[in-house]
Amino acid sequence: MAGNESQSTRDIQILSALEEPALLLDANGRVFHANDAAHEYFGAWIDGQSYVSVLRQPDLLAPVESAFARKAHGTARFSHSSGAVETLFDVTVSPLSSGKGRPFVLLVFRDVSALRNEESMRRDFVANVSHELKTPLTAIMGFIETLQGPARRDPKAQARFLGLMAQETGRMNRLVTDLLALSRLEGLARRKPTDAVDLRAVIGAAVDALRPIADGVGVTLHIDAPDSALVTGDHDQLVQIAVNLIENGIKYGAQPGTVTVCLTPIKREPVLRSAAWRCEVRDNGPGIPPEHLPRLTERFYRVDTGRSREQGGTGLGLSIVKHIVNRHRGRLRIDSREGQGTVMTITLPRHEKQSADSGRLS
Repeated sequence: MAGNESQSTRDIQILSALEEPALLLDANGRVFHANDAAHEYFGAWIDGQSYVSVLRQPDLLAPVESAFARKAHGTARFSHSSGAVETLFDVTVSPLSSGKGRPFVLLVFRDVSALRNEESMRRDFVANVSHELKTPLTAIMGFIETLQGPARRDPKAQARFLGLMAQETGRMNRLVTDLLALSRLEGLARRKPTDAVDLRAVIGAAVDALRPIADGVGVTLHIDAPDSALVTGDHDQLVQIAVNLIENGIKYGAQPGTVTVCLTPIKREPVLRSAAWRCEVRDNGPGIPPEHLPRLTERFYRVDTGRSREQGGTGLGLSIVKHIVNRHRGRLRIDSREGQGTVMTITLPRHEKQSADSGRLS
């Protein structure tokens, strides 16, 4: 026993230095030492308590009992709940023995919640992509069968079905394009852009490109901005942001209606800790119910699935915007009230070449 206690004393300093929660059980099965991380998860009450009352879950109790009885090493999965938050741990169980008596037992808890969430997100992502591709593929297969059969000698039906096939293949092409864009963004996430980009010029080009679409549905596009607004960024990605947000305002705002893009200089943005430009894209549409706002940047999340697909949306646009804004070390905010329209706001660091006094609104 003395040997075990000497060994455990030498190990306490190591346990205290571990970032992962760790428990050292004495030969009687009580908590001999718990490091700060373990106290944070389980509470201070665990000191001196039996491992049975602390751990409780059979999947973990079994390897601990084996460590005491047979000095066997083991692993287990352990779930710990704190209010609404559940943390999943992989636990290594190691007997520490220097004699013939019952050993001390060391338990180290490795948080694998993030890994589990990533696996869940990966499964959901594959399922969503499969669903998004299967729907147009099924439709195209049906059109082909019709063209090969009943519509083989019907020019009008052929023209109609070929048009629908073009629409569905266009939808798949947009989906694949957005997926590739997301993949590229994830690869560039840690590479901060360094170029000086005129955000005013980017917005002007996006408005010019989208004006024919806006005119077709009776939407007026308006820019309220100074002549120049230099930010530190990637030109092509900022064009993606501008086109996406303005196009969203056209598609999901009021028709007829107005979409306004406002650029405002900020001398110092507290979160970014620098001077910045704030870009707001406002529409006067029906707005978004509050329960949807926290999930709008999730991949494939749609407020109105039918309308989004009808408008040609892939459900990835705002996810792409979020990734680009994060890469630029900026901020994205979405404000909306039902019946009062929606405001999409991005805040980006101002380029160091543009002085704090430049770019005042006229």
